[in-house]
Amino acid sequence: MRAGYSSQEILETIRMVQMEKLDIRTITMGISLRDCAGGDVHAVARRVYDKVVRKAERLVAVGDAIEGDYGVPIINQRISVTPIALVAESSGLDGYIEIARAMDRAAAEVGVNFIGGYSSLVEKGMTPGDRALIESIAVALAETERVCASVNVGSTRAGINMDAVALMGQVIRDAAQRTASRDGIAAAKLVVFCNAVEDNPFMAGAFHGIGEPDCVINVGVSGPGVVLRAVQAAPEADFGELASIIKRAAFKVTRMGELVGRSASERLGVGFGIVDLSLAPTPAEGDSVARILEAMGLERVGTHGSTAALAMLNDAVKKGGAMASSHVGGLSGAFIPVSEDIGMIEAAEAGVLTFDKLEAMTCVCSVGLDMIAVPGDTPAQTLAAIIADEAAIGMINRKTTAVRLIPAPGKSVGDSVEFGGLLGRAPVMALHRAASSVFVARGGRIPAPLQSFNN
Repeated sequence: MRAGYSSQEILETIRMVQMEKLDIRTITMGISLRDCAGGDVHAVARRVYDKVVRKAERLVAVGDAIEGDYGVPIINQRISVTPIALVAESSGLDGYIEIARAMDRAAAEVGVNFIGGYSSLVEKGMTPGDRALIESIAVALAETERVCASVNVGSTRAGINMDAVALMGQVIRDAAQRTASRDGIAAAKLVVFCNAVEDNPFMAGAFHGIGEPDCVINVGVSGPGVVLRAVQAAPEADFGELASIIKRAAFKVTRMGELVGRSASERLGVGFGIVDLSLAPTPAEGDSVARILEAMGLERVGTHGSTAALAMLNDAVKKGGAMASSHVGGLSGAFIPVSEDIGMIEAAEAGVLTFDKLEAMTCVCSVGLDMIAVPGDTPAQTLAAIIADEAAIGMINRKTTAVRLIPAPGKSVGDSVEFGGLLGRAPVMALHRAASSVFVARGGRIPAPLQSFNN
């Protein structure tokens, strides 16, 4: 155990693991592929495969060793890479798909479950290479098992690229249709961002930003159970006291994350990046962000007061993490994915948690509309309009927002999709039926807001 961690902290960590479902959700190795660019696409794909395998060949073994040494479950080891549109600008659609296959083979070779970075940054406009990558996403995700994609369509500095937004509505629908036999799972591996961050270790939106070093270790910690137990133990606390209780819990979880991250960094001979303290839920009982909000006094998440409760939770988690480490980054806060949180699933099935309420809650959560199943016949223009709404929230509020929607092929409201594992299951949620097609068809760029003029 590294110096600076007291015996009391060690005992508290053991308790949190055994009783409160504390885990390290992911150790993610970020790898720069900028030196893989150039030459014909076959050479690029070969260099991508070789570098990923070379850098990450010991990642899983090191994660397993740390889990054994410290007794803290490490659920996933993953890889993020430089946005592929920057690496293979001139490849064309078929070339990009070849690179996606190389990424998939490399991920399988080193034993990770996901590799992120099949990505493009188009908040201000698209190059021909960006467009080709975006148009290849549906095929690439349908034909690979481990590759995850993301596209950044807006930012506070640049505004919202509505041409890219319209295109992403089509891509999401196509990705789902190409994996109709598996409930549209390809769409679950695709995130559309506004204000994307460069050091996010969580999938499906992870990529290795251009300001990052050649190789780095980022850690994603998840402790909804720890925070839930702390809130449940203080039923009479007012909100000021409750915020302090949550901060202390987040502090302890972040300390554990930094310990694991620095240990992985040392063993792999790679620099340590950040700890992402995100309350990332799973479908397991006791590992739910929704249950935390309900423990604050809500009968069911989604009812009136849910947005305020989530705002307080998100802020307290960030403050606790910032006190625990100088290297908190990524998205850090509270995630509200529907399919991955048993409390969210139940609230949606009961009709208490609606799509509009989820959108309101994204104004104060860590990310956005995450892992939400919608009717399979939803028009691409409606999907695009949802992306635009969420991007507007991020742009105006200077925060990261994201959309991960699954238009479930052949399914409608009242049905559900089943992905299994951490991706869980999701009830198909109702959307407004009035059309947004004329709005989306305007294209162009929604200008950056006044707050962008801040140098």
